[in-house]
Amino acid sequence: MVRNSLSYVSYKDRKAVAADLRLIYTASTEAEAEQQLIAFAQKWDTQYPTISKSWLTHWQRIIPFFAFPSEIRKAIYTTNAIESMNMTLRKVLKNHRAFPTDESALKVVYPGNPKHF
Repeated sequence: MVRNSLSYVSYKDRKAVAADLRLIYTASTEAEAEQQLIAFAQKWDTQYPTISKSWLTHWQRIIPFFAFPSEIRKAIYTTNAIESMNMTLRKVLKNHRAFPTDESALKVVYPGNPKHF
């Protein structure tokens, strides 16, 4: 949601908007997050009305995360390791259009013996 929201924001406002969005998703309770979202909308809707509308539209999908402790929530929304792995795979596989078997793809990804994986 944050990445999608920041795609609507000009470069000069990015840090401020990101900081205000952080108050929403790091809130300790659903009620606090909702208050932060309202405050965000009051502050930024004149410039970026699409952001708060998007969060409100997806709110029912966002609020289940507030049931988890903050440590687990951080692990859920941190996708850097997954994105890094996907980027590496795309980089390795981009020169190959198709693979005749799954094993041939594994040989490109794991140049050693892919059967160990």
